[in-house]
Amino acid sequence: MTMPTDKTEAASTSSARNKPPDPRADTPEFHGDIGTPRGLSKKWAHSPTRLPSIIVGVVIAAVAGLSIWYLVRPQPLLVQGEVDATRYDIAARVDGRVGEVPVERGQNVAAGAVLVRIDNPETIAQNQQSLAARIVAEAQLANIKVGTRAEVIAQRKAELERAQASVVLAQKTYDRISQLAAHGNAPIAQLDQVTDSLHESQRAVDQAKSAYDQAVNGYTKEEHEIAQANVGKAIADIKAVQATLDQMVVYAPVASQVYQRNVEPGEYVSPGVPLVTLIDLNDMWVHFDLREDLVKTIKVGDRFDVRIPALGDRRITVEVKLIATKGEYASWRATRATGDFDLRTFSIRAYPVDKVPELRPGMSAYLDWRARE
Repeated sequence: MTMPTDKTEAASTSSARNKPPDPRADTPEFHGDIGTPRGLSKKWAHSPTRLPSIIVGVVIAAVAGLSIWYLVRPQPLLVQGEVDATRYDIAARVDGRVGEVPVERGQNVAAGAVLVRIDNPETIAQNQQSLAARIVAEAQLANIKVGTRAEVIAQRKAELERAQASVVLAQKTYDRISQLAAHGNAPIAQLDQVTDSLHESQRAVDQAKSAYDQAVNGYTKEEHEIAQANVGKAIADIKAVQATLDQMVVYAPVASQVYQRNVEPGEYVSPGVPLVTLIDLNDMWVHFDLREDLVKTIKVGDRFDVRIPALGDRRITVEVKLIATKGEYASWRATRATGDFDLRTFSIRAYPVDKVPELRPGMSAYLDWRARE
């Protein structure tokens, strides 16, 4: 047996002999020809114990970073609006019972289409009465323009000649009685009687002459004007009644869609009561109510996108065309804690840049105010 040459070799040999055997010494990874390739670094042998720590650290850093980002990033400001359109409340100017409503709700109607027919027998009777009054007035005017008939003139002339003959007879009688009374052969009472007869005959001649002159001259200028005025009044009455009759049939003012049908056949309606409500689908916009501190960043002509939930969050581009303040009753809040100043509410109208056929009044619209630019 060879003895160690020095103390170092002896210590190593003694330590190796006294060290207990490692149970892992027989595993393949401890043998260069079967396990880990010869010369592999020791840190790779211990890497499975450090990998969970690395993963946990990465997760903690990611959570911390996301938390900071959520705290620091600006919160979105969503503004809700509503799609609106021009509406027409169609009413009648007459009263009566609804005779027919030939349209249905949701129906598209053209301009001038019949919406409602109203029955009013009293108005129809007034129209017939005014037509008859016009006929009478025109006949009177025509009679005046023609003048006095020849038969009437002849009759008046005969009456004048008869009155003149009576005057001649009364004059002769008066002369004779006057001479007799002058010689005392006739009583004074008889003279008075023939005197009165003479005067009556003379007045009858004057009346007959006036009537004859009237017949010859015809009607006066004033009578022509009165007859003409009566005709004009009759025509005006017909127009007034006809205007009422025209209102008994209600028409659509523009091409639109029937939004509501407020009456049914047989109902009694009064003037001014809405019968049908129409909406103009060619004139739609998105309406927003914004506080004063938000309105300062927007102006007429600005364009931005809004989302329409009813159309699957479809985005449409709208353009601002109206910024108007609302009434004093509009919602507001104080600009300062003391309440010295108030924030008014403004009404914004934004019209779609491109036509969207599926868009309907009443649909909601959402806008991310901070991200609109």
